[in-house]
Order: sequence, then structure tokens, then C-alpha cells
Amino acid sequence: MQASSPYQATTHWQLRTDEDGVAWLTLDKAGASVNSLSRDLMEEFRGLVEQFERTPPRAVIVRSAKKGFIAGADIKEFESIASAEEAFGLIRSGQELLDRFAALPCPTVAAINGFALGGGLEVALACRYRVCADDPSVTLGFPEVQLGVHPGFGGTVRSVQLIGPIAALDLMLTGRSVRPQQALELGLVDRVVPPEQLDAAAKSLALNPPKPRTPSLKHRLLNSAPARAFVAGQMRARVARRARPDHYPAPYAIIDLWQRHGGVGARAMEAEARSMAELLVTPTSRNLVRVFFLQERLKSGGKASSVRAEHVHVVGAGVMGGDIATWCATRGLTVTLQDRAEEYVASALARARTFLEKRYPDPSRRDAALARLHADVEGRGVAQADIVIEAIFEDLDAKRELYARLEPQMKPGALLATNTSSIVLEELAAKLADPTRLIGLHFFNPVARMPLVEVIRTEKTDPELIQRGQAFVRQIDKLPIVCRSSPGFLVNRVLMPYLSEALRAAEEGIALPLIDRAAEDFGMPMGPIELADVVGLDVVMSVGKVFFRDRNAVPSVLSVRHANNQLGKKSGRGFYTWTGDKPQKPPTEGQRAPEDLQDRLLLPLVNECVAVLREKVVEDADLIDAGVIFGTGFAPFRGGPLQYARARGVEAIVARLKELQETHGERFAPDPGWSLLR
Repeated sequence: MQASSPYQATTHWQLRTDEDGVAWLTLDKAGASVNSLSRDLMEEFRGLVEQFERTPPRAVIVRSAKKGFIAGADIKEFESIASAEEAFGLIRSGQELLDRFAALPCPTVAAINGFALGGGLEVALACRYRVCADDPSVTLGFPEVQLGVHPGFGGTVRSVQLIGPIAALDLMLTGRSVRPQQALELGLVDRVVPPEQLDAAAKSLALNPPKPRTPSLKHRLLNSAPARAFVAGQMRARVARRARPDHYPAPYAIIDLWQRHGGVGARAMEAEARSMAELLVTPTSRNLVRVFFLQERLKSGGKASSVRAEHVHVVGAGVMGGDIATWCATRGLTVTLQDRAEEYVASALARARTFLEKRYPDPSRRDAALARLHADVEGRGVAQADIVIEAIFEDLDAKRELYARLEPQMKPGALLATNTSSIVLEELAAKLADPTRLIGLHFFNPVARMPLVEVIRTEKTDPELIQRGQAFVRQIDKLPIVCRSSPGFLVNRVLMPYLSEALRAAEEGIALPLIDRAAEDFGMPMGPIELADVVGLDVVMSVGKVFFRDRNAVPSVLSVRHANNQLGKKSGRGFYTWTGDKPQKPPTEGQRAPEDLQDRLLLPLVNECVAVLREKVVEDADLIDAGVIFGTGFAPFRGGPLQYARARGVEAIVARLKELQETHGERFAPDPGWSLLR
């Protein structure tokens, strides 16, 4: 490829023209590990497009010098946009730029070597052709809905025109990504080739361009006005089962845009920009962007440690221990699983096989993961393990007795971790020869779905061990949050007032589905009664005893079920009867919940978060919000419990807590730490 070019290079773009007159436009965003579309980068692109318009090359190939193509817009710049009008101007400018690029008289090709997401996919769609590498790192999609917005650089229009309305809307409404072969089947890309052939294939398309595809008859019929009205109604009903329009307006806006304009014409582009601009400044989008950065902060945990685990030994083959072991095996680690008898380990391995069969249709991936998971009743793996995770039942003496057997067998430098959900580490470590080697790694149920792991420290814990614990959590693709050892740590501690109040409401005779609905109307993914069943009433009982010790007795609605071995989803019956993965909730026609029920449920949780902040169980308020969102599913569009408190008003919430205190009792007394949020 020749180095000379009639075009100028820029900070973020490298431009070279080869001997055949093909312009290779390579994006390599300066000072960044991935390519994202920032304002300065787009301005440089504008200058390059103007040059192409003045002196058209034979073809233009857009490629990346980094491992991915383009990750999307620079989300940091979202926070600086002050108004919908400002957003509209920026979005329209980006649309017009990609329109000019799409209108170049020469063939344009996107050579996709990794993720092409959001705005990155929109850049690819503005090219006449797309070729992508057949590589696991390549994903294409529109994740914008996860930030409370939708595509804004022509994606709602070009995707419909290219792959038809149903496929395009599915990508935009779900935010899911597709792999190369699926992208090819959808028509999102024109060719899929081995990575080493990507450049050659892109040039072949550029020099021998096929006729552009035209919408099929089926797509044209689906895009007719009568069909749009019918299909849009079905889609709204489907979305409504997952999200309310006042909580998450973006998916409804996507459907509205398509129904009104069918993804065709200049008016569709302008409407896309206007809708995107309005969404960008909503509280939902602001909070979801906040959640994105909270997640990035959690992901940064453990970067200071370069130590990687290779072998994990898990003691306890119950639901939690077995699922932790299975998850570690899926992430590439060798795992030995120990319990007191072969039958318990065998049961866990059977669950693992069922899980892996669902997760990996490819038998080779499934078998590889199973091959890394070994039954080990005798505990021979302890001596080889880099991390030993204890996941037995919640009993202080039993755990101490186990540690006395494990510690002498462990190799120097190996981590000893407990999955305890409530027992403080100082008590657990008291009889260890080296108490400083014990950390907490508290996973949540179900392990495969819950992203958070609490990494528990004491005042004496070596900071390097905590960093290694965080690094291990990131190694298995979970999100670590460091908590000081204290009863319930963060997540269980703030959940207990919420669950306790739900149990009180149940004892008052309020219908269980109404209690759940009050929380779901707030935005929780499931109500507290259903959550208790999912977590397991044995776990709720165990954790509850820690907190009920100085409060009222365990509510009878919980203790009676626990005594009857009705433990929730795991036993098929708890507060609800479970059929498969779904609770069977009785009808509530003609019944109404008290008007204060939602505040009764949620404000104790928020109040406890303030207490956690005051006691410095977690480093700061942002991390408390992150932990509660990723550990409990707390309504993400609200930005976290403390962010919700600021938005509603600290004085207003304190006043409301005092009202509830007068009506319902001292458990609603505002924590002294509220002054920290003022």
C-alpha cells in the first residue's frame, strides 16, 4: 500500500491510497483503547468527507487499527449536553455527515474486525457494503436502549431499509448483539471471511461491487401503513410486559418512529433526531448513563493485581456452591468441587450439565466446560488451588471447623474465601493460624444471572489480597464491590428492611401479589415476596436472624413456612407455588393496597443505604448505588437508591420517614446519616 495520498491525515484517522486508487480510511482514536465517536473525531471525519467529495477516490474502505471497529458514541459527552435543542443540533449534524458519506459517488465498504455497536454500526450502515471477520470478538448491534435512547445517526432508518422492520426493531428494542454468521443471515453484512482475509475481501467488494440489495416483497408489505399499525400494537404489548413507558420510554419511541414513518425518507431522519434528543435529556437516560459509568467503575476493580487464578476449589455442593463451581468452569478455570458425600457432588454436576446444555448449544464448548469441573469428595484439590471458596451452610462453628482442616492443606499464597451472606469475617477468622488470609466472596443467587460479588475485608486484611479477590471476580466476568465486614455487608443489609416490611404487610393481611405490585410499580424487577422465594426462605431466615436479634421476632409468615420446609422456588413452594420458573400468583380483583405501601417498602431500604454510607461499609455513595443496582436489581432507571433520594429531595424523604414513623413505628426513624446527602 502506498504511503502517498492527496488527502491530509488527522489526529484520529489515518488515510492512505493504494496503487489501485482505493482510499483506506483507518480509525485509531488517539489516547483511547477503543474507538468511539466523539465530537472532535466526527469533525475530522467531516473534513475527510469533504475531501472525498472534491476528489473522489475509486473507493473508500473504512477500517479500524484497534481490536474493535467502533464501540459507539462517546458516552462521556452525553453528560455535557444541557438541553434537547442542543442535542438535536448535534444529532442532526451527525446524520447529515453520514448522509453525505453515504452519497459519495464511489463504493464505500466497512471492514469490521470487532464490535460495531450503536453509532459504530450506524457508520457501517452508511457504507454501501459491509464485510466482517468471522471471529468471536465481532458483534454487531444497537445497545442504545440500555442507555434510555435509540439510534440517532440514521440507524432507525437504514436498518429497516436493509434488513426489514421486524429484524431491525428486534435489534433496537432488545439491545442485543449478533455474531457474524447471524449478521450475514439477517443481511446486516454482505460477507463474512476469516480475519486474515478481511482487507482483501473489503477491497474485492470495493473494486467489484455487486448490485445493492433491495427490500424484499415481504419487507415492503410489512412496512406498509396498515401492517405497521397492526405490528406496532403487538410490539407495544410485548414491550409492556417488560417495561412501563413512564419508566423506560425509549422502546416505545422506537416503535412510534417506525409506525409513523416506516424508516423511509428525510422526515424519518428528522423525527429520529428529535426523538433521540428528547430522550437524551430525560431522567431515565441520565440515570442509565450514570449506571453505565458505575458499572465501568466496578469493572476497574482488581486492575492493580496481575495475579490470575487457574484452579479453584469449592467446598459445598449445594445450590450456591455448585453454581459458583459451574460458573468458574465456564470462565475457563479448573474447578474441584467438594462435599461430605458423593451424592451431593453428583447432584451439583447434574445441575451443571443441565445449565451448560442450555447455555452452550455447541457440544464442544459444553464438554470443554464440563471437563474442567471435577468431583472431589476427598478434597485433594485444596493443595493445588489458587483460591478455596467455602460455600457451606450458615453456621459459625461448622465453618470454623472446616477452615481448621483446609488451612494446613492450602499452598502458600492461596486465598481462602467464604461465601457467607451474613457472618462477619472477624468471627470466622478468629481461629485461623493466619486470620488475614480470609476474605469474603459473596455471590448472589442465581449465580449465572446476578453480576455482583461482594469482596469482604476486615480492618486487618492485606490490601493486596483484596485486590486479588477483585481481580478474580473480574476474571470470571463478575462485578466486584469491596465492603467492610459488618452484619449483612451491603446488599443483604439494605434488603432486610425492605423484605421485613413486606413480611409485616403480609401479616397485616395485604395480598401478597399487591405487595409485589407496589414494588414493581416503583420499577423493581420483581416484588419482595417473589424475591424472597427466589433467594430462598432458608437464606432469608438465616440473614434475618442477624437483624431481628435486636428487633422484633421473625414474622410468622416466614417462620411457619420455613418450619414446613417451604423454602420458595428451590422447593417448589414458599410464599407462592412455583411451576417451572414462574410463581403462581392468586388473583387480586377487588383488592387494593394501602396508599403508603410503596413508601413503606422502599424508604426503609433507602434509609439503610444512608446508614451504610454513614458507617463507611462501602467507600462512597456512588458505590452503594452500584452495589444495590447490580446486587438487587434496584430500578436502574432511577440511578440507585441514593440518587433516587437526591432526585426526590432529601428533606422530602426525611419528612416522609417521620410521617411513617408516627404511623407505623420507630423502624422508620430517619438515620442520622441523612445530613451526608444534603
